[in-house]
Amino acid sequence: MNIGNSPDPNHLIELANYKMAFGKYEGYYLVNVPEYYFVWFKQKGFPEGKLGRMMAEMYELKLNGLEGLVKKLIKK
Repeated sequence: MNIGNSPDPNHLIELANYKMAFGKYEGYYLVNVPEYYFVWFKQKGFPEGKLGRMMAEMYELKLNGLEGLVKKLIKK
């Protein structure tokens, strides 16, 4: 039985393989960007659009110590 929205399993794979588009960590997988960088953006405001949404999600994962789950999904 499926009640409400079920999470898209492909979304975590996309998040794991999403790369930073600018700045000091340009080209890094978001999961490999240090937590302090996301904390700074949380305070100043994440960028508009998909990158900002992905960064906000990664911030939450890192804050809760769950980035290890995402690291396993990086495509080699």
